[in-house]
Amino acid sequence: MDSRRLGLWSHGRQGRKLLPVVDGLAVMGMAAAPVGELRFAIPWAVVRFDFTWYDALLWAAVGNMIPVLVLPWVLQRLGHLLTRFPQPIRGLLEWRTERLRSSAGARFSRYGRWALVPFVATPLPFTGAWSGCLAAWVFDIPPRRSIPMMALGVLIAAVVVTTLTELGVSLSLFLGGDH
Repeated sequence: MDSRRLGLWSHGRQGRKLLPVVDGLAVMGMAAAPVGELRFAIPWAVVRFDFTWYDALLWAAVGNMIPVLVLPWVLQRLGHLLTRFPQPIRGLLEWRTERLRSSAGARFSRYGRWALVPFVATPLPFTGAWSGCLAAWVFDIPPRRSIPMMALGVLIAAVVVTTLTELGVSLSLFLGGDH
C-alpha cells in the first residue's frame, strides 16, 4: 500500500481532499528542524502541499513543539558536555551563547522566564524554539518554568506566520497568481 494514500480528510482550496500523513509528517519535521522552523514549514505546507491554514498551523506547531519539549531537559543535563566538544561545534555554541548574553541579557535579567515568550514568538532569524531553548539554558531558566513560556511563543509564532502566509497567498491570487 502506498504510504502517501494514508491520510486525513481536509478541505483545501480545491475542495475536499485526502491530506497525506506523509506530507503532515514532512511539515512536522521541517518545523522541528533548527533552521527555518515555523517560518519555513507553514508557507511550505500551504503553497507546496496545499494544506488549509489550520492544517498547516496544527502540523507545524506540533512539530515546532518537539524541540521545546525535549531540548530544555537535554541541555539541563548534558549542556556542560557541549562546551567540551571539538571545533566547530564548541565555537558555534560559544558564539551563539555570547550573542544571546549581549543581545538579550538585559531583557532576561529584567523579565526572567517571560522574556522567552516574545523571543520565541518573533519569526526572525536567530529566534524561535531552538534559540529559546538555548536561551533558557544560558540564563538558567529550569525546564519546568521555560517550557510553558516557549510553548506560548510557538503558538504566537504559528499564528503570525500563518496569517502572513495567508495574506501572501490572498495577495498572489488577487494579483493574478495561479495558486
